[in-house]
Amino acid sequence: MANVQVIQRHAHLAGAVKLEFVNGREGKVAKAVLTAISNSRRGSGEERSEEATAIQWTLWAKQAEHAAEYLGKGSHVNIVGRVRNNNYQDNDGAEVYGLAFTVDEIDYLDSKAEGEARRSREGAGDPPAAAPSAPNNSRKARSERQPAHA
Repeated sequence: MANVQVIQRHAHLAGAVKLEFVNGREGKVAKAVLTAISNSRRGSGEERSEEATAIQWTLWAKQAEHAAEYLGKGSHVNIVGRVRNNNYQDNDGAEVYGLAFTVDEIDYLDSKAEGEARRSREGAGDPPAAAPSAPNNSRKARSERQPAHA
């Protein structure tokens, strides 16, 4: 199945990043969900109109953990990701149509000072409630691994 690339530029977050750890193929993996809102303008003068577009994005692994740590409500971002169909049949047999947006790249547009000020206002110095601790990573350190050619 082909992916369709989606770019959301000059967006701001509608709320806090929601972080949780879910079961993955190799143990627990971080999953974060955020809603980004961007405005598009059409026309000029009296005919000018503005439309807001909100997209709920999913981030995975370290990208999810970093977003939960450094982003908050109002943070400014650029996002590049992909969209796929998320259709299913409900209990009554009716087809339910949906789209799932997954982040490939995210740029944090706020300065370090703006981000720190926002986190201090939100009390983000505390660890996220949904993630009491990072999962144990069972991979060996690079220095402990065998070289590929051995």
